[in-house]
Amino acid sequence: MTNKTTPTQHFSPCAMLNAFGTKVRSLKLFDTVAEHVHINQKTVHHTPIEKLTDAFIAILSGAHGLCEINTRVRADKALQRAFGRTSCAEQSVVQETLDACTAENVRQMERAIDIIFRTHSRAFGHNYEKALHLLDADMTGLPCGAKAESATKGYFSSQGIRTGRQQGRVVAPHYDEVVVDRLFAGHVQLTTALQPLIEATEQTLELTAAQRARTVIRMDAGGGSLDDINWLLQRGYHVHGKDISTKRAEHFALSVVQWHDDPRRQGRQMGWALVKPGQYARDDIRRIALRWRKKNGQRCTAMLLSTLGPAEVFTLLGKPLEQTEDPQAVLAAYGQLYDERGGAVEIEIKESKQGIGITKRNKKRFAAQAMVMLLGQLAHNMVVWFKRWLMNAAETPQLNRLGVPRLVRDVFTMSGKIEVDEAKTITCITINKCAPLARHCLRALQTLLKPEHVRVILGET
Repeated sequence: MTNKTTPTQHFSPCAMLNAFGTKVRSLKLFDTVAEHVHINQKTVHHTPIEKLTDAFIAILSGAHGLCEINTRVRADKALQRAFGRTSCAEQSVVQETLDACTAENVRQMERAIDIIFRTHSRAFGHNYEKALHLLDADMTGLPCGAKAESATKGYFSSQGIRTGRQQGRVVAPHYDEVVVDRLFAGHVQLTTALQPLIEATEQTLELTAAQRARTVIRMDAGGGSLDDINWLLQRGYHVHGKDISTKRAEHFALSVVQWHDDPRRQGRQMGWALVKPGQYARDDIRRIALRWRKKNGQRCTAMLLSTLGPAEVFTLLGKPLEQTEDPQAVLAAYGQLYDERGGAVEIEIKESKQGIGITKRNKKRFAAQAMVMLLGQLAHNMVVWFKRWLMNAAETPQLNRLGVPRLVRDVFTMSGKIEVDEAKTITCITINKCAPLARHCLRALQTLLKPEHVRVILGET
């Protein structure tokens, strides 16, 4: 008579993250990382890739400091099992591995993340024949101490001039995915970083000339220099952004024949600037002057540059093409398409700060900071993809309105019990039925984890 072994039960404060880890483990994401990233460090108890995995788990669990590995990951045996780990490295050992990373390791990690992105993202599979592909480029400051490598004084939007580094990001707003993250010195702004960011984007998305011709690069005035705009136009891209020069905008605003009030922003007026061709690499670029007054009465002027036709703008906004016959509606649409970058790349950066904590983990060495940044990029995209997988598995409208911070804070932190068999494999996940979103996620989780032979139920914890 065979004695059945009772499965081992573990309590986990983040049972939902265990479910996510089970899915990540089945995809063998870190096998791709292990294949490409080779850190020159001796293995004692844990390999360098295993220690990167521990850092990645900590980021997903909401840790805003790598020292939290000990409390969030090392203390949670079930969470380790979910991601395929039998134990967890001590946080100082993980820090040593990050400090051992070189510039070559960072390039290896970038290649690994590119492969993962091409496999799982929707942005890579965008149908260029059916629709234009909109990409947003922007920068965000990463404050740090003056002794950190490449930490220089620069402009940080919310803190003015201070010491730190800058993170450049390219986002696919229609898919909520981060295409590229790159680290720069603190004094670098978008006017310097734009071309390296777009070149990296071309590599990640493997853009052909035909695909570049169906891609729109949207950025603020930081990327609106004459050289940057011409470089993008020569590469074949569409452009939608502001001119970097306010003096040039004021000069061209004098040529506007008729100003129209912007129905979306009270006090702002817009008009077509009449400019002779020849300044830019292509003559199809349109110039729209904008003027408004600040609360103190000061008049501000800017110039919007766009290679998009009215029909293309309305299509990107999801508006009926019949409105293209209305001159005021056309101008308002150009302004709205630019304004919406604030709800795209800026929101994605904000969500990474609040949910993934990209500004909280500072490493003295530049390569170590770049590696942490890339782990954060992967974590951000994995959260977005997990939400999509859940919604595809079963109708879950309650998740649709949740961004990365809410998913990390409210969904991944559902407590529960994890059953593990003799082979240290998770067989059952019991999620606390009192968690507000537990019932909404149950059916989707059951469908998603069925191929992994993992039961998901609700219960008392």
